[in-house]
Amino acid sequence: MVEKLEKDMIEAMKSGEKERLTVIRMVKAALKQEQIDHKKEINDELLVDVVNKQIKMRKDSIVEFEKGGRQDLIDKTQEEINVLLAYLPEQLSPEEVAKVIEEIFAEVNPEGPKDMGKVMGLAQAKLKGKADMKEVSTIIREKLQS
Repeated sequence: MVEKLEKDMIEAMKSGEKERLTVIRMVKAALKQEQIDHKKEINDELLVDVVNKQIKMRKDSIVEFEKGGRQDLIDKTQEEINVLLAYLPEQLSPEEVAKVIEEIFAEVNPEGPKDMGKVMGLAQAKLKGKADMKEVSTIIREKLQS
């Protein structure tokens, strides 16, 4: 994935795709910053973490742009998210996510909302980068309350 990022940056430079190049450069800068701040090695796992953070920031921005009625900024931000999605592993379908959550519940056997941490810990390990963890958290919370 990291090599793909490098190749895509060169390709975007050659083809003159300024928006794509800007997003890729932001990811590279965030990756380098994460490496420096936390003394981590740049690898695919770190790239997935950084890309997920970038996507989350942009989704939060879209919510704010919707409040302000700025469709132009919503469209631009959505295009950035589409570029970022190329650097994540294949996303699981809602059915696959539900199946994994069921397996986790069978394994942990939670007794109520107080076991949210245990369930989320396993969910994080199994689904990180493969599903939107905010949605996973919502599903788990609903299951624990019922």
